Amino acid sequence: MAQSGILQRTFRAFQRRNFRLMWLGACTSTVGTFVQQFAQSWLVYDLTKNPFYLGLDLFLGQLPIILFSLVGGVFADRLDRRKMLLGSQYIQMTCAFVLAALFFTHTVTIWEILALSFLVGVGQSFGGPAYSALLPTLVPAEDLANAIALNSIQFNLARVLGPALGGLAYASLGATWCFALNGLSFLAVIASLMLIQVRFVPPKSKESILNSMKEGLSFIHQREGLSALVLLAFIMTLLGFSLTAFLPVIVQTVFHQGPQTYELLLISSGAGSIVGGLLVAASEKLKRQGYVVLLTLIAMGGSIAGFALSRSLFLSCLLIFVSGVAMMASASLLLSLVQLIVPDQMRGRVMSVYNLAFRLGIPLGSLGLGKVIPLIGISTALAGTGLALVVIAVFFVIAMRDVAIFRRSIRQAA
Repeated sequence: MAQSGILQRTFRAFQRRNFRLMWLGACTSTVGTFVQQFAQSWLVYDLTKNPFYLGLDLFLGQLPIILFSLVGGVFADRLDRRKMLLGSQYIQMTCAFVLAALFFTHTVTIWEILALSFLVGVGQSFGGPAYSALLPTLVPAEDLANAIALNSIQFNLARVLGPALGGLAYASLGATWCFALNGLSFLAVIASLMLIQVRFVPPKSKESILNSMKEGLSFIHQREGLSALVLLAFIMTLLGFSLTAFLPVIVQTVFHQGPQTYELLLISSGAGSIVGGLLVAASEKLKRQGYVVLLTLIAMGGSIAGFALSRSLFLSCLLIFVSGVAMMASASLLLSLVQLIVPDQMRGRVMSVYNLAFRLGIPLGSLGLGKVIPLIGISTALAGTGLALVVIAVFFVIAMRDVAIFRRSIRQAA
């Protein structure tokens, strides 16, 4: 009975039909995305033999989110969010099929890969705010934190299944099928969007885009504690989320291995993230949740630094697993705090700012590492980012003023 109660508590958001459909469609599509990412990261490094292009590919994929995400948030608060998401899926599906065709005809170049990454980012810059704003409307408020944790689990379940399927498809069928499978996977999320019932559609507005954007920024500034959460999200991704982008460099220069070792490390990271998401989903409302977030950031930074210095494949798998647990636990807890204190009519704009901060750290961190790694080496560069994350998290723990702001936002969420 106790085990049944734990399972029911952990997966309670699945009792909601709309969330269940959305989760299944999103999971299938995300698996396809990681199948493509496996092949794309390996081939970018294989084509160029330069880690800078790995960072540049990730940067160009995130750049449209930096440029257009705030505008996407405004539209998510004045248009049907489901229709916005459908448009985003069509763009990304088309890019996947174009890349498959280029590889099939043996005409692909690094610049075409980079250009298509940018176009995918354009689709995500409008789909991201719409998805973030739509998700909380699929479940009641009491299940929101659980739904966010389960949503993170689908993402990280895909991180495990995607590289495994990507490695299999790459070895047996070739890169073309990795991209084609990703294109086909978008059909699942398109079908789920067609089937769900949306209970909140934003009212139409004649207010200018700029004024709507300013209103969202003003809300974040005035809502006590919200700015601190946005800042922590940026720091976390800036220093802690670039690790997987440079795994091909670790695999080839440190372990002198091939795609199978790359796949193993990706699966270990994804498995850790699933465990982190399950821990958050199973937990009751945490006391002093701000400190829990900061402790997970310390654990993430320490495990990244240890991974960077490890020369044992077993130890590296263990450390990247731990970093995945801490990464997903901290990200889920931060996101649930933000979602709980934002009203539906402001959700698109506020989440676009939060997502911008969250996503901005990834390309900036990756691009910086791409430039630093050739100068000081992959191990020193990654260890430095991990230790920097530890120092900043410890500073937040010690600096009572900042921690007090963070704790006040938790009381508002409660």
